Amino acid sequence: MGIFIKNGTIVNADKTFVADIYIEYGVIKKIGKDLIKDPKGRDNIIDAAGKYVLPGLIDMHVHLREPGFEYKEDIESGTRAALAGGFTSVCCMPNTSPVCDNAAIVTYIKAKTETYLAPIAQKEIYVRIYPVGAVSKGQKGEELAEIGKMKEAGIIAVSDDGKPVTNANLMKCAMEYASDFGLKVLSHCEVKSLSEGGLVNEGVSSAKAGLKGIPAAAEEIMVSRDMILSEQLNIPVHLQHISTAGSVQLIREAKKRGVKVTAETCPHYFSLTDEIIMDYNTDTKVNPPIRTKKDVEAIKKGLKDGTIDCIVTDHAPHGIDDKRVEYANAAFGISGLETSFALSYTNLVKSGLITLNDLVRLMSKAPAEILNLPGGKIEEDMPGDMTIVDLDAEYIIDSSIFKSKGKNTPFNGIRVCGKVVHTIVGGKDYLKEIEK
Repeated sequence: MGIFIKNGTIVNADKTFVADIYIEYGVIKKIGKDLIKDPKGRDNIIDAAGKYVLPGLIDMHVHLREPGFEYKEDIESGTRAALAGGFTSVCCMPNTSPVCDNAAIVTYIKAKTETYLAPIAQKEIYVRIYPVGAVSKGQKGEELAEIGKMKEAGIIAVSDDGKPVTNANLMKCAMEYASDFGLKVLSHCEVKSLSEGGLVNEGVSSAKAGLKGIPAAAEEIMVSRDMILSEQLNIPVHLQHISTAGSVQLIREAKKRGVKVTAETCPHYFSLTDEIIMDYNTDTKVNPPIRTKKDVEAIKKGLKDGTIDCIVTDHAPHGIDDKRVEYANAAFGISGLETSFALSYTNLVKSGLITLNDLVRLMSKAPAEILNLPGGKIEEDMPGDMTIVDLDAEYIIDSSIFKSKGKNTPFNGIRVCGKVVHTIVGGKDYLKEIEK
């Protein structure tokens, strides 16, 4: 039996309209007015009156931690967190233990997620999961991983995220080799010789707090290097977690020259400034670090004018023992899946900076296009993946009720607008399933 979504305001990146949607066998079969005349007695109807129906959100940068770090997160808890955040598809980074640098690990992940509703070892996997393979073996930056074999096993991109590819020749070879297999390199932009030992953004706040800083140049030099390689090779590259004003300007100029570069940022880079570190809350420790007001404004401008292509979470859950230590010893990372939409809507759309259509582009359409994934728009014959939101709902972020194992967020206690009320994957409302 199919499912009907009635009376919702459908928001694609290019248009907004009110209509009903009928999904059957996981695919959108019909969009139109009054698709069902008599709703009485039917239990396969979602009344979305007063709500907004978005294409399923796609997060192309998450850390699900499995295999190896299941105490921080596992695939099941990560997918529950994704559903709670309105995400129907996520791309998981390879910095697991062992590293996802070969076909066997990719096959392990795919075996648990091949069908997003299949029970695996009495667990349920609820969203579409796309593995990202490592660029280098063991993420050591010394020799290329088995990119071709990983592609056959099911990866959708390669990245050494968590560690930069320091060797420029290795990065060049990775871009060329990945391109031969129709894959993009997702680059972690960091010069380790500049950032090593750093804890927070280098600036006034770091000096006041007495914490070693990470300079903006540590990001911007690597951004420049990888765009130069992209331009000379005429091969696309994707730049991860952009955080500085300098990076935004470099990307803007490169795009004007026709460089095939795309870029992402995260909610914490347009929602917070580095003044937040002054209370030494280790949940503010993230890499790259939270930057200055100038950087925040540049990130927002980059999102508005298209310099930055998409918003990701860089969801990095940690166990309590990883964070409840001295700032210098705490792990880097923020648990972001369950706060991303509300923070983005509150700080970008409700503030008047961009439209809801723009946010759909940033959180669904663009990620689908960059990685050639299904979804990104609500049209007939597209996957029945949708996120239904109540934009009038205000609430206070409470990390204690996160579905994720990781409660590490600097946004706990913050009031936001825009609540996810249904997350539909393949025509099934899995958010309601996990809330039962």
